[in-house]
Amino acid sequence: MASSSSGSSIAAPEAVQVLVSLLADESPKVREASIASLKDIAALNPLLVLDCCSAISRGGRRRFGNMAGLFQVMAYGVRALDKNDIEPPFMTKLAKIATAEIISSKELNADWQRAASSLLVSIGLHLPDLMMEEIFLHLPGPNSALPAMVQILADFAQADALQFTPRLKDVLSRVLPILGNVRDAHRPIFANAFKCWCQAVWQCSLDIPLHPSLDSDIMSFLNSVFELLLKVWAASRDLKVRISSVEALGQMVGLITRTQLKAALPRLVPTILELYKKDQDISFLATCSLHNLLNASVLSDSGPPLLDFEELTIILSTLLPVVCIHNDNKENSDFPVGLKTYNEVQRCFLTVGLVYPEDLFVFLLNKCRLKEEPLAFGALCVLKHLLPRLSEAWHNKRPSLVEAVKFLLDEQNLGVRKALSELIVVMASHCYLVGPSAELFVEYLVHHCALTEMDRSDFERSKDVSGNTYVPFQYKRSEVKIGTLCPMELRAISEKSLLLLTITIPEMEHILWPFLLKMIIPQAYTGAVAMVCRCISELCRHRSSNSDTMFNECKARADIPNPEELFVRLVVLLHDPLAREQLASQILTVLCYLAPLFPKNVSLFWQDEIPKLKAYVSDTEDLKQDLSYQETWDDMIINFFAESLDVIQDADWVISLGNAITNQYKLYTSDDEHSALLHRCFGVLLQKVNDRAYVRDKIDWMYKQANITIPTNRLGLAKAMGLVAASHLDTVLEKLKGILDNVGQSIFRRFLSLFSDDFKTEESDDIHAALALMYGYAAKYAPSTVIEARIDALVGTNMLSRLLHVRHPTAKQAVITAIDLLGRAVINAAENGSSFPLKKRDQMLDYILTLMGLDENEDLSDSTLELWDTQARALSACTTLVSVEPKLTIETRNHVLKATLGFFALPNDPADVVDPLIDNLITLLCAILLTSGEDGRSRAEQLLHILRQIDQYVSSATDYQRRRGCLAVHKMLLKFRTVCITGHCALGCQGSCTHIKPIDRNLHGNFSNLPSAFVLPSREALSLGDRVIMYLPRCADTNSEVRKVSAQILDQLFSISLSLQRPATSSYGVDIEFSYSALSSLEDVIAILRSDASIDPSEVFNRVISSVCLLLTKNELVATLHGCTAAICDKVKQSAEGAIQAVIEFVTTRGNELSESDVSRTTQALLTATAHVTEKHLRQETLGAKISSLAESTSVKVVFNEVLATAGRDIVTKDISRLRGGWPMQDAFYAFSQHTVLSFSFLEHLICVLDQYPILKSDSEKRENSSHLVDGQMEDDILQAAIIAITAFFRGGGRIGKKAVQQNYASVLAELTLQLGSCHGLAKCGQHEPLRALLTAFQAFCECVGDLEMGKILARDGEQNENDRWINLIGDIANCISIKRPKEVQSICAIFSKSLSRHQRYQREAAAAALSEFICYSDGFGSLLEQMVEVLCRHVSDESPTVRRLCLRGLVQIPSVQMLQYTTQVLGVILALLDDSDESVQLTAVTCLLTMLESSPNDAVDPILLNLSVRLRNLQISVNPQMRANAFSALGSLCNYGIGAQHEAFLEQVHAVIPRLVLHLHDNDVIVRQACRSTLKRIAPLLEMEGLFPLFNMHCFNYDHRTDYEDFVRELTKQFAQHLPSRVDSYMASTIQALDAPWPIIQANAIYFSSCMLSLSDDQHILTLYYPQVFGTLVGKLSKSADASVRATCSSALGLLLKSSKSISWKAA
Repeated sequence: MASSSSGSSIAAPEAVQVLVSLLADESPKVREASIASLKDIAALNPLLVLDCCSAISRGGRRRFGNMAGLFQVMAYGVRALDKNDIEPPFMTKLAKIATAEIISSKELNADWQRAASSLLVSIGLHLPDLMMEEIFLHLPGPNSALPAMVQILADFAQADALQFTPRLKDVLSRVLPILGNVRDAHRPIFANAFKCWCQAVWQCSLDIPLHPSLDSDIMSFLNSVFELLLKVWAASRDLKVRISSVEALGQMVGLITRTQLKAALPRLVPTILELYKKDQDISFLATCSLHNLLNASVLSDSGPPLLDFEELTIILSTLLPVVCIHNDNKENSDFPVGLKTYNEVQRCFLTVGLVYPEDLFVFLLNKCRLKEEPLAFGALCVLKHLLPRLSEAWHNKRPSLVEAVKFLLDEQNLGVRKALSELIVVMASHCYLVGPSAELFVEYLVHHCALTEMDRSDFERSKDVSGNTYVPFQYKRSEVKIGTLCPMELRAISEKSLLLLTITIPEMEHILWPFLLKMIIPQAYTGAVAMVCRCISELCRHRSSNSDTMFNECKARADIPNPEELFVRLVVLLHDPLAREQLASQILTVLCYLAPLFPKNVSLFWQDEIPKLKAYVSDTEDLKQDLSYQETWDDMIINFFAESLDVIQDADWVISLGNAITNQYKLYTSDDEHSALLHRCFGVLLQKVNDRAYVRDKIDWMYKQANITIPTNRLGLAKAMGLVAASHLDTVLEKLKGILDNVGQSIFRRFLSLFSDDFKTEESDDIHAALALMYGYAAKYAPSTVIEARIDALVGTNMLSRLLHVRHPTAKQAVITAIDLLGRAVINAAENGSSFPLKKRDQMLDYILTLMGLDENEDLSDSTLELWDTQARALSACTTLVSVEPKLTIETRNHVLKATLGFFALPNDPADVVDPLIDNLITLLCAILLTSGEDGRSRAEQLLHILRQIDQYVSSATDYQRRRGCLAVHKMLLKFRTVCITGHCALGCQGSCTHIKPIDRNLHGNFSNLPSAFVLPSREALSLGDRVIMYLPRCADTNSEVRKVSAQILDQLFSISLSLQRPATSSYGVDIEFSYSALSSLEDVIAILRSDASIDPSEVFNRVISSVCLLLTKNELVATLHGCTAAICDKVKQSAEGAIQAVIEFVTTRGNELSESDVSRTTQALLTATAHVTEKHLRQETLGAKISSLAESTSVKVVFNEVLATAGRDIVTKDISRLRGGWPMQDAFYAFSQHTVLSFSFLEHLICVLDQYPILKSDSEKRENSSHLVDGQMEDDILQAAIIAITAFFRGGGRIGKKAVQQNYASVLAELTLQLGSCHGLAKCGQHEPLRALLTAFQAFCECVGDLEMGKILARDGEQNENDRWINLIGDIANCISIKRPKEVQSICAIFSKSLSRHQRYQREAAAAALSEFICYSDGFGSLLEQMVEVLCRHVSDESPTVRRLCLRGLVQIPSVQMLQYTTQVLGVILALLDDSDESVQLTAVTCLLTMLESSPNDAVDPILLNLSVRLRNLQISVNPQMRANAFSALGSLCNYGIGAQHEAFLEQVHAVIPRLVLHLHDNDVIVRQACRSTLKRIAPLLEMEGLFPLFNMHCFNYDHRTDYEDFVRELTKQFAQHLPSRVDSYMASTIQALDAPWPIIQANAIYFSSCMLSLSDDQHILTLYYPQVFGTLVGKLSKSADASVRATCSSALGLLLKSSKSISWKAA
């Protein structure tokens, strides 16, 4: 321990004074640090801190800017005082300081005032009388600080009720006289004080029950205060005064005398109630006071209630609307306050109810009967709350409550309805619901269970302009409104209530059954059927043992619907399988339970069928995936209904069921979906009735009830009529004819038509649409044997033409559907053996095309989607009509094609509308193909005609048009092959079919003898050559589906062709085997495409070409080549390229078969195509051939030089990029690169040119102002031409050129790399074009040799020139080559080693960059590696810093196997370059040193260990953070070598660095922090301190927060003081030097580290030597440092020094 002298040498009061002065620092961080330090010091010597604080506070706020912080420290110091250290005079002084500040200001509730109050309260905890006396001094007389003084007393009462309560009399005796002069602004403070004082009294009485009661004086004072607050302050106009007064009065009512309380009630109660007109927070405070008042006046044990119930009514009436205000939903932001207010209100009512239960009951019922919404809602909520709590007292009030609730059942307000629904459940649970009234309440719940989204919309529309919900007889007080509640929330509450009644209350079962059956039928309760069915199922399940009794009860009641009514209602409501609450499942379940009500034979059937129906609708998400789920479900319902009738087999019951259906039409007057299903059910029923008069009467009724203006309702009616027609066709047709004859004939309609054409047209459209559908479905369902005459009559009399004058889209669709149904009826009749032709079929086709809206004279007003829907239906109907007899004529076919083929060009979206339309169109084309020809030849002609019409879409530039065209072609070929080759009808006809004529081969033998009707088409008739070149480019299309379908098209074409007769001039011979083999290969490709296997599209295309090439005959091949122009000019690039590839393959493979004339014509076609395309494949075949021949015959070098010279002149004189047809020289370059013999020579020549002219020479015309050159200049013309030529070579050389490049890979790559260096040098001078041209060539080289990764590197960084990024680019390229082509590395390195001696600086840098990476892969180079090391060592003294660091980097990357023999040499180079003049070289040297130290042997490092340590210490203070980090890390690596002979010397170096390491653990840069942490861990073993290792696992060591760092420094310093006391001296010296570091954060770290060492050191010498120095430095930096972190750390450090145990003697100072 240090002696006292070391502590006394420091002026402790001055030090604390400095810290106190920092409380006013401008930085919040410094102020907080100062407060923390002073609190720490105050815990040890509070008196000294208090002295300093009191001294500096003399100037007050005017001189000291942070009085709040000052008083905060003083309050802490006073609380920390020991009882023995408390000196009343000193406490008096402090109290006066605080009060002096308080009385000198007129401010209220400022930060500094609250802190001063805290100081006085702290004094009061020790010396309450002293504190109060000081406050009492300032209470008399006018004083602006009176409110603050009173507030202090209030705070003291809250802090220590036990000490305050005995002194309450003194407080009141001094405060009361001044109450009369308190201003309104200060009254809330005084009122709050009284509240706190009264709470203290109550608290004291709870803590000390035997505490003596308040004496008469205190009671007198309280009574006086109570009177003042009640009569004067509570009547103030200031709302804050009134609120605070009421709060205080609420606490005082339990303390004053009952006499005074009774006298005060007439005034106090209205005062409290007046506050309820304000907001929620005020209402809560008022309710709390009111609750206290009721407890004191009504529930008091000391006497009878002070308030009669009549006097309480006004209170209760005021509280009821408060329930409404605060019963809002939980989404309200004020819900917590609202909930607390609601609970307080309920406690008030419960208090009254405990004393006046009967009166309260009557009061609440009366409020309910008033039907004023807020009062009624509040009364219901209170009844719901009190009914369980006052059940005994209210036991005899049941009838009254029931009547009151019945009275409210017609209330419209949603809040009242909600409260009623909840109250009904509570009443039921207490057996209040009995008899008819119980059913009334149940029906009330059902009514609200039936609320729908439509009701919600109506509710929202009913809101007035102000946003309030309009309801009749709305409560007039605008300040009261019931919380927002939507109908859906009310529905959820009612459903929950009904279910609770059913499940949890056994007494309700006899009420609910069978009454709930009655709730199924009414239209108003449709929305509740799911919940009602669920409840019925629960009842049936619970009472399953008494099922007979249940159903007897049901039959005994006349008001319960009969089974027929229930069955119809439930079946129709099954319509929506996705309805909420699983409606369909609930209905099906309840039908099972109610089966005993129906005829007995149906029960077993339902047991089998209903589970199937439930399974279909069980998974709604899966159901939604099926777009036709609704239609399927409706059909299942109809089938269920029909089969149920079949099973019942009771004619009388069926008639009764029909009457029930008739009566239930009124339930669906506005529900068209259910009406449609009801129509169909009625149709099924009438189908099974034999009474014709009954049927006629009911279909008349059904038509009258149907709303034919709605398409859904109309369709249901039509299907119903069709179902009836199955048994009563003539009756239905008679009805329809009557409707048709009466259209527009009524007097009323004729009268209205005089005024409105729209009315006439719209109603006529609806009737005509309904008639058309009814005719159609009548034909569909009618027996096939009897419809021919009816259809002939319908068509022959032109009755359909009367239905064509419709304009609305839905009406058009209905008429189209009707015609389609008529056609299908004819087809069905033919399938059933009753075939007959459809008369006027072509006229009906014309009707359909007219209804599609394509007539030019038609004024189309339909929306696009409606039009497309109409057209899709029309195409389907056309397909039907085309498929019936008689066959199409040519004129009709062309008319239909012209009207429909344009649909291929429709846009792609919306797919759900357009795709079905296109599918229908393709189906129509197939039908035309199959039904418009008489024999195979005519069908082939039809096929070609239609295919040529579709060609424009097959070759369209639009993706989806090509896809549609190809799909149409493929499907038509499938149909053609099916009919013409196999003889089966593709329309799917069964038995005998009129679409095809069978061929009996055995009977007729030779086809040539057959009649023309049976002749198959010839192969020539298919025009395969033209067809192949049309579809072959599509096999290379960008769209995968087009590629797949086009391959299938070719397969179908050749499959058909091989099945047909060949021409007489053709011979089968051996080539037929090749044809079938090629076809098999093509089918294999298609199989791969169908399986979606991952295969390259180009490979697929190649296989397709190969197969097609073999399958074509010679004549077909010639036709294909002659027609290739359009294919080569295809609008899709990939397809055009595919066509070129196909033509080349055809010519290459089968060119020997072509005659001279064929070749001539083919050449003309290719040249024609070449003139129209930008691709140059064919041009290379012609132009390149001449130049290649010339080069072979003469001198290669001369030709090449001339070509380059010419190219150079073109570059200067022409804009080669805009030459029409491209640049011929480019084609020549391509030809050379692709030539087998010339490609190698041409590449070597280009490399020679680039090597000969490595520098761009100046162009006097272009660069006259250039004053200097970069490494010289190259000749522009030849060099640019050479670069373009080599680029063309790389890109256009193909396989041959690639082979040449591969053989010269090393020389090409080396030359390009060196040129890259030169071009980057030029780019730095602003000449960027050479670099761009070279990068283009380099990229082409990468593509040529397949080095895609290298290409990506060039594309990413090729033009990056800043910060020598191109050096890294070359390194990345070298690394990529070494991995991809290791065999080339040795040759490349040999070239680059020689290139390091070039004169051009940038080429040397490029060579060095490449070598530094290649050397990593030099293992096995032998003597070449030795030469490389020698060259790199020689050039570490190059004049270019870049070359120097690259050479060093290369030396470090020698393979580890070879590095051992070069380690000493490399380390020597690193040691030299650590002192390099260039910082980048130094940084590279440090980085390389880190790498070397990972594997260098001890004998190589030991000789230079100390030299390395010294140089690294110099670099650890570098401004560059990366340099600092690497220098620290390198020192850590050197620790591995510090265990040998140099151990002691190296350990000294380590100890010299330790302070710097500690300081930089919290460096500004993260990388430095991490390096220091790592190094410190590696140094630890050398220090032989076991206590260090646990520190490294601590949270504070591994995180970067400032407090974590300081925690670690303290722990680390403890270890140093304990284990290395002798080193603390040197550590202190180094740390003090760092106090002047250039980084403020390091200064702060040095301050804290030095303070920690001093606070923990036992060495008197160290304390004497450094303590004053550090202390003085801290004080100086506190006043001079501009950095807040330094000042904050100084504050913490001063506190650390002063509170440390070694400086404890300053306590005596």
